[in-house]
Amino acid sequence: MYLKTTASRPKIFNGTHLKYLLLLLLAGSLGARAQESQVHEEVVVKSTLLKKDMKLALYLPPGYATSTRKYPVLYLLHGGGDDHTGWVQFGEMQRLVDEGIRAGRVAPMIVVMPDAERTYYLNSAAGTYQYEDYFIQELIPYIEKNYRCRPEKQYRALAGLSMGGFGSLLYALHHPELFSACAAMSAAVRTDEEINALPHDEFLRRYRTALGEVPANAHRITDFWNQNSILYLMQNLPEAQKTAVRYYLDCGDDDFLYKGNATLHTLMRDRNIPHEYRVRDGGHTWSYWRSGLPAALEFISQSFHH
Repeated sequence: MYLKTTASRPKIFNGTHLKYLLLLLLAGSLGARAQESQVHEEVVVKSTLLKKDMKLALYLPPGYATSTRKYPVLYLLHGGGDDHTGWVQFGEMQRLVDEGIRAGRVAPMIVVMPDAERTYYLNSAAGTYQYEDYFIQELIPYIEKNYRCRPEKQYRALAGLSMGGFGSLLYALHHPELFSACAAMSAAVRTDEEINALPHDEFLRRYRTALGEVPANAHRITDFWNQNSILYLMQNLPEAQKTAVRYYLDCGDDDFLYKGNATLHTLMRDRNIPHEYRVRDGGHTWSYWRSGLPAALEFISQSFHH
């Protein structure tokens, strides 16, 4: 018995077929990209209060482009030597957030990284450069108007490093009605003794934008200072606000800011203010903050899930 076989002929694609295949490949590529996270580094907010354009970097989670879902928002604040791109360029935040989301440890979220210059996130003492007012009155409304955000307090949080750790604590204490959680890494919290011991030029370098040209012989611990001092605000936190925000502190054992962070932890323990406190091996470095960001994101995500 013989079986008759016929060789299959190679398919010949004409221009229409090729065009169709290219469209399919392009659609598949675009679909895959739509499922990836995106970072936009040069978003501009026109500020009436500051009378200038302010920049921010923005992380949109995987699937944002193709969904109608509303997301919680984390405001991730940079340190004194950086700008709005610091967390993206040196902190590798996109990779770390993506990994946490894929592993199910981190909630899909929008991450906003504003440029705070060297304001320490403060309104200026002279009332001429009100960065905190800009953040609360213009930045947050801009984000919630232009991106799909969950607008409730439960779905809004703060985190930051160094100057940004100070800023995240400051806004959590000044505006507990707006934020559910605060994760401060290597926060630039200093005791009054440390503030008074700073050389005059160093004091001005750090605080000139907020405090102005403070004379060398002037008192540094003023009413304005106390209104913005993390230690003073925590010491005088009303009983009703002790559980208004969930707090997470993380500072390396070799960090020069160890004293302020340890003092803050002790104060919060003595006043029975709930918080988590971490001391890990390391100093005031990007490697420390990169290694600490995943745990901070998990802490923030727990608040979003409550």
